[in-house]
Amino acid sequence: MTQARGKEWNTTLYDGKHSFVWRYGEEVIELLAPQAGERILDLGCGTAHLTSRIAASGASVVGLDQSPAMIETARKNYPELQLVEGDATRLGFKAEFDAVFSNATIHWIKDQGALAAAIFQALKPGGRFVAEFGGKGNLRAVRDALKRAMSSIGHPVTNGGLERYYPSIGEHATLLEGNGFRVTQAWHFDRPTKLENGERGLGGWLETFADNVLEALTPDERNKVILDVESQLRSSLFRDGSWFADYRRIRIVAIKEPPQS
Repeated sequence: MTQARGKEWNTTLYDGKHSFVWRYGEEVIELLAPQAGERILDLGCGTAHLTSRIAASGASVVGLDQSPAMIETARKNYPELQLVEGDATRLGFKAEFDAVFSNATIHWIKDQGALAAAIFQALKPGGRFVAEFGGKGNLRAVRDALKRAMSSIGHPVTNGGLERYYPSIGEHATLLEGNGFRVTQAWHFDRPTKLENGERGLGGWLETFADNVLEALTPDERNKVILDVESQLRSSLFRDGSWFADYRRIRIVAIKEPPQS
């Protein structure tokens, strides 16, 4: 589920405190509807929990992630799976897969044109691309609160330091169509997401997913920023003892059109 260039992932925290990332992906597997005998690429497989779910259908699955830490943990979790470290924008596969699946990965990747072209090349004619990722407006409240908190201690950052690819359906469909796909289904929806670890949920989320911002701070500054963000968002994102992140997601299905006869 990850493809962040240069990011060092703590896989223990990722699996132990942020399992919602892959648990929500089980719904995307239903949309994928893998079949026995199919060859499927799980793009940004993370610690491979969803890769294993896909393999249980009888499909032959390759899990790929750019993070060495994720692949190392995935191999420990599921030694029977084919798991490889690699760059999603330079896959090197040519018409090898019946489907490419991706959950919570696309928004981490900067070169979206290269990514779409690599996925298209990896698919067989008629193959499908099924993905979920952050959509336009994703985490707007969290990003804005972090931006204000950082500015208040003299460390201004653009967009709260959470610059990601969060397109509209139209933007992403146009990108895919420009690379030869036919988009057959797409949704853009709000998905308030309960964070794990109760009162500490938002702070833990920030330490994992906004670490590129917080790592430059002293421990005291980091704590001050987290408390500030929590104070700003408590009335809107904290309820019944838990934090809820203001996720907004895109799900999309696209087909690699067979060559015209």
